Amino acid sequence: MESIKKNEDFRSCYKTGRSCADKYLVVYNRKNGLSKSRLGISVSKKVGNSVVRHRLTRLIREAARLHEKQFDSGSDIVVVARRSADGASYHEIETALLSLLKKSRIYHEDAVKDDD
Repeated sequence: MESIKKNEDFRSCYKTGRSCADKYLVVYNRKNGLSKSRLGISVSKKVGNSVVRHRLTRLIREAARLHEKQFDSGSDIVVVARRSADGASYHEIETALLSLLKKSRIYHEDAVKDDD
């Protein structure tokens, strides 16, 4: 899965995308017209210091990486961590991300999973 790096791509996802939220995360998604999905992660300074922010970024990226074969292709996905995510375990972040992606109809857990 590719990363979203440009500010304009983040902004267009915020502006024209659909959003779902829970206790730990907010997920925005929109179709990107490409054959691949792209993931952008945003963790504000309000969430914590750099150690906390980078830890959350790694947890979100790893949860997405492990389940990316079950994502629909051609979507931009922006994940925004909330303050309450500070101190959350990997399992809590993974569960929150997958449930929000299911609500957004991007994630399908019954999809065929290839073991590479």
